[in-house]
Amino acid sequence: MEKNNPVAEFFAERDADIADMGKDSALREKSIEWMLQADKYKYTYNFTWMGRPIIKFPNDMVVQQELMWNLKPDLVIECGIAHGGSLIFTASMMEMMGIDGEVVGIDVDIRKHNRDEIENHPMYKRITMYEGDSVAPDMVEQVRKHTEGKKCVMVILDSLHSHDHVYKELQAYAEMTTVGSYCVLPDTFIEFFPKGYYSDTRPWDVGDNPYTAMKQYMSETDLFEIDKTLTEKAMITETIDGYLKRIR
Repeated sequence: MEKNNPVAEFFAERDADIADMGKDSALREKSIEWMLQADKYKYTYNFTWMGRPIIKFPNDMVVQQELMWNLKPDLVIECGIAHGGSLIFTASMMEMMGIDGEVVGIDVDIRKHNRDEIENHPMYKRITMYEGDSVAPDMVEQVRKHTEGKKCVMVILDSLHSHDHVYKELQAYAEMTTVGSYCVLPDTFIEFFPKGYYSDTRPWDVGDNPYTAMKQYMSETDLFEIDKTLTEKAMITETIDGYLKRIR
């Protein structure tokens, strides 16, 4: 570290604090307990981005912003659209950062009221949406065409959260991530909630979710590593060990 450089000193101290925080198992347990208690009130539904519900923890939005600022991705592929808040967020980051980029969103069911709101949004000029099964071969090839000529591609897999579906999405889309960029897996936190918490209402549970799909995929590839510092810095996050950095 350069001596008498207050900027470098700030970030060095911050990085040391994050490393120490990551070792604090009690804080991790308390963070998950807070997430569990807040979920009783659908906490992540509380927020909008430029008018559209985004259904994310604010910490994860800030982390994505940091990644985008550092990487300047000219293509972000997002599996899962819902109300469109995440697409709008990603597109607006590109707009503010002066990135000549595109956001491609895929969802098996884009409801008309959501499609109308997204298509009428000022950020729609940067967005392409496809309706259909994200892991269908023709859909994967259609999305792959968007990667042609792109310098930096980021992938966010946030659709159906079952092990089988996320694993198939990883097989289909992870390698579209460019070296140095990230494939992001939200909702890995499901593995750390009580067993049975979702099983009555959703087709996922402990042992069957994005975290377990990630573990299987990572055991079969050497293209990625888990960037644990991003989980550690956010702490309250839906993306526990779900920030996969492509290293080769």
